[in-house]
Amino acid sequence: MMTIRWKHLIILAILAPILGFGVAWSGLISVRASSGHWAATDWFLHWVMRNSVSTASMSVDPPPLDNPALVPAAAGHFESGCATCHGSPAQGRSDAVLSMLPPPPDLKVVVPTWTDAQLFEIVKHGVRFTGMPAWPVQTRDDEVWAMVAFLRKLPEMDGKAYIAASGLHGMGTAGEVSPLPITCESCHAEAKLNDGSIIPRLAGQSETYLLESLKAYHDNRRPSGIMGVAVGTLPEESLPELARYYADQQSPKRDMPPKDQTLVERGRELAERGRSADKIPVCLSCHDKDGANPAYPKLSGQNAAYLKQQLDLFRGGVRGGTSSSHLMVNAAKYLQDDDIDALSAFFSQR
Repeated sequence: MMTIRWKHLIILAILAPILGFGVAWSGLISVRASSGHWAATDWFLHWVMRNSVSTASMSVDPPPLDNPALVPAAAGHFESGCATCHGSPAQGRSDAVLSMLPPPPDLKVVVPTWTDAQLFEIVKHGVRFTGMPAWPVQTRDDEVWAMVAFLRKLPEMDGKAYIAASGLHGMGTAGEVSPLPITCESCHAEAKLNDGSIIPRLAGQSETYLLESLKAYHDNRRPSGIMGVAVGTLPEESLPELARYYADQQSPKRDMPPKDQTLVERGRELAERGRSADKIPVCLSCHDKDGANPAYPKLSGQNAAYLKQQLDLFRGGVRGGTSSSHLMVNAAKYLQDDDIDALSAFFSQR
């Protein structure tokens, strides 16, 4: 009796995959998006996704996300890279998008149902079988967290707040090279660059430095999901025009908020003398105020928050891509947190 049962099980184990492949080969299984999923299938797929994201996010430790400087760059990227599918407070989803299977969710509704760690997992790695892509650069967790910070704000945003954050109000202004509604000025306009901003000032940088940076983003040599997408939409022949435009601009004088002068003086000493015992070179040997070497960026007057972020990226070996970037990776390798704070304060006030 037992022998007969084992034979039946063996026959079934052989026939089942053959029958399965036969049904698949026959074309009887519909892949039409127009027919939708069965309710059970839809429930199962979402159940699997939520369990997978929840498990994968258990090892993620979210940083503080209440810094308003995280929002603008992420909002601009959302408008150019995400709003087409998910809609935004300024424009809803199209009928074509709503016909996708599954349709991209309304984020105002679903974002509150996920934790910060779970949103990070989804934004960074994407979701298979849904069309949700991974973040373009897997080494830039800082950009992913900025997007999570923006998504946290999204449910409470009206159209006016979204336009102000994303830079859509800059349509048609100088610096518009891309056919997208987001332009360079959407993020880099002087009016948006307060001292806490992590977006750089481009006005007055050398044409050589700007062009090399744009080419590095365009060729995916300098890692940034935000800038890679923005510059990747441009024809390569337009990059010199864009570099020339910002190089010709005068960086306006502005009133800087007072900083801890002890911190500024410490940064000055490190910038002028370096610290040979810790293999930290003299910053001003390359980054003098007049920008004598056009291959190097002018740091004076950049926002302290931006400078701090870039030094952190260099120290972590994340930022690179241009011909001189290895010099900064080595220079920043031995900087301590208080060194970075001091240098950022000094150059922002210089």
